[in-house]
Amino acid sequence: MRSLLPAVPLLAGFLLDALLGDPYTLPHPVRLIGRQITALEGAVRARMRDLRRGGVLLALCVLLTWTAAPLLLLLLCYRIHTVLGLCVESVLCYYLLAARCLQKESTKVQRALAAGDIPAARSAVSMIVGRDTAVLDGAGITRAAVETVAENTTDGVTAPLLSMALGGAITGFFYKACNTMDSMIGYRNERYADLGRFAAKLDDVLGYLPSRLTALVMIAVSPLAGLSAKRAWRIWRRDARKHASPNSAQTESACAGALGVRLAGDAWYFGQLCRKPFIGDDLRPIEPQDIARANVLMYLTSSAVLVLCMGLRCLLFGGML
Repeated sequence: MRSLLPAVPLLAGFLLDALLGDPYTLPHPVRLIGRQITALEGAVRARMRDLRRGGVLLALCVLLTWTAAPLLLLLLCYRIHTVLGLCVESVLCYYLLAARCLQKESTKVQRALAAGDIPAARSAVSMIVGRDTAVLDGAGITRAAVETVAENTTDGVTAPLLSMALGGAITGFFYKACNTMDSMIGYRNERYADLGRFAAKLDDVLGYLPSRLTALVMIAVSPLAGLSAKRAWRIWRRDARKHASPNSAQTESACAGALGVRLAGDAWYFGQLCRKPFIGDDLRPIEPQDIARANVLMYLTSSAVLVLCMGLRCLLFGGML
């Protein structure tokens, strides 16, 4: 039984997230990461002319902080008692996962669309996407929600799980800190092109294998959601590189193929039009129910990756606790 203990925090964290979601009323480590990034950005801009070098310094400070903090906490807890260590690490793993939050927030978009309330749907989708939403119609809002569910299956669930399989909550927080920096300062615009370059590139490296593994698992589990694995495979092979990011289109293309809809295309960011190719085939009009289908696919994919990660963690660390 001791050989199974290293997998306990992953399973417990996943179940806690599925049951409770993001605890809006409690302090959240990811929000603290965001506050640190904001504070360091202000300091770097005020004191350094070379923003590219300042961005490297910012990233290293954030990564050091959020690797050392869980490391020291867990060393103390496991030293006191193994059960205490497992409980604390389970909570930390829970904080690193966002499946329930992603499902909950995207479902708000679906409900508003189903009610015909486009302004409410725009407001809801603006909470989970980075693009300008004021110009989106119903189909555009739906595509944006499906895309973010597909992409964040990796960023918010499977990549953290894979990171935790290698080093528990410690490596999980390393990944989460990098991914949070990418979401805040990793834009290729005039403001962040230099400051966020290092963080964006590091996030691309860390997400390279998880995004591809997640896409393959998504394709494999598609039939369990009543979707087409054959079409998901074909569209993934064809469209997985149709994105400025080397990773984002991996799960977007698999999801688009499984659903039989067309995603992506031109979008507005910070008042500027960004030209992007379409992903998937326009076999049928996209509909609000596709948001629910994408969420089912996300949970099936995440559950399968969880099982793989638990097995890997037991293989690597079984008997160490």
